[in-house]
Amino acid sequence: MSSGLRRTKIVATLGPATDREGEMEKMIKAGVDVVRINMSHGNPQEHIERAARVRELAAKLDREVGVLVDLQGPKIRIARFAEGAIFLDPGAKFALDNNVDPHQGNKNEVGLTYKSLPYDVKPGNRLLLDDGRVVLDVDAVEGERVLCTVVVGGKLSNNKGINLLGGGLSASALTDKDKEDILTAAEIQADYLALSFPRSADDVEYCRSLAEKAGLHCSIVSKIERAEAVNDDFTLDSIILASDVIMIARGDLGVEVGDAQLPALQKKMIKRARQLNRVTITATQMMETMIENAIPTRAEVFDVANAVMDGTDAVMLSGETATGHSPSLVIQTMSNIAHEAEKSRTVRSSTHRMDESFTAVDETIAMAAMYAANHFDVKCIATLTESGNTPLLMSRISSGIPIIALTPHIETRRKVTLYRGVYPTSVDYTGMTDEEVQQNILKELVARGTAKSGDLVILTRGQARGEMGGTNQMEIVKLP
Repeated sequence: MSSGLRRTKIVATLGPATDREGEMEKMIKAGVDVVRINMSHGNPQEHIERAARVRELAAKLDREVGVLVDLQGPKIRIARFAEGAIFLDPGAKFALDNNVDPHQGNKNEVGLTYKSLPYDVKPGNRLLLDDGRVVLDVDAVEGERVLCTVVVGGKLSNNKGINLLGGGLSASALTDKDKEDILTAAEIQADYLALSFPRSADDVEYCRSLAEKAGLHCSIVSKIERAEAVNDDFTLDSIILASDVIMIARGDLGVEVGDAQLPALQKKMIKRARQLNRVTITATQMMETMIENAIPTRAEVFDVANAVMDGTDAVMLSGETATGHSPSLVIQTMSNIAHEAEKSRTVRSSTHRMDESFTAVDETIAMAAMYAANHFDVKCIATLTESGNTPLLMSRISSGIPIIALTPHIETRRKVTLYRGVYPTSVDYTGMTDEEVQQNILKELVARGTAKSGDLVILTRGQARGEMGGTNQMEIVKLP
């Protein structure tokens, strides 16, 4: 059974294009679920004002929109060229040197903003510059100077990124700038904080501890973009488990492991995160041609649809909305693609945890509710939730049944905006009896158009309202 609601969530990056008069409101109406604030650009005051504007408009439109603050991470880059750019020929010799003036690079050498490079590489390593457009093989390291041969030539301009094929650069995941930006995220009270380039669970835990110290108790997103994060299953699992969400950041990851490996890795990470009850965002170049064009390429349509059919919770837009021609049009187009892909039968069936034992009462109720929903003619599941954990567990099961998360807590409503197939709704049950709570829930479902008279719905809740993790009841109710 399928509802008319889009289940896959859309994350859209804010920027100059979304600041245009009326654009943010159009984006919310087009269906954006979470906005991303990219700390690589802009200043703290801009970020604070954009987040406030989104929340103000969402409240006006009776929507919940989450806010994700994305930390910049280490900038592993070359310095600048005297002429702004050079052209490298295959077979030419080229050096990366800490001692070259950072503004005086030339066709023979360029300086480094990442000073540790000479200590991280050795002869035989392959360096990929500008997302792999220029490829260098390391011949020798002499002090602060890395001597290379050009394998793939082309234009190379100022401040382009450096990746080491197979990973292994020692840059810390959290820079001094990131630590300052966490304070800004705390002022915003972001719902999600994204960590760039984590190599281990320790990086994730350190980020969480800094956020909590700053007074920000939000969900942590780990951006999987280093080869070290995916080189073995143990490391990947430990990063997923330390995080609340993983972002499959296909740009840097593709450069480090090779683009040909990305499709299989994407499917593996989405499947594994769902098995471990974590959330996934698929990102990078999903609809990039729509920065300039009114329609996507067929390849982009397939890319978005495949991510949806893989089971991702959310698909993300970067430059398409931050600097693009029509952010709201891109969101609407992506929404249409996701909605069509969700009609596939395989997207709505699940064997998740069918052969496993459950360890908690709320998880048992969540699994039972979803199994019943997928095998019985119910219109929706309504779950009273304090922390959002029960709807999260439910959303790990593939289904076409909408999950309505009813909660009095604004933080919880914003958090569940990222969960696939979960729709937040405000509820105030202060002073109500259980029967009154149930009647109000049923009225809310009718008012939303989610269910109508005579429909069957599943309700879950906790016997002791107000307790985290207390969901222990499930019932199937027929609307009068």
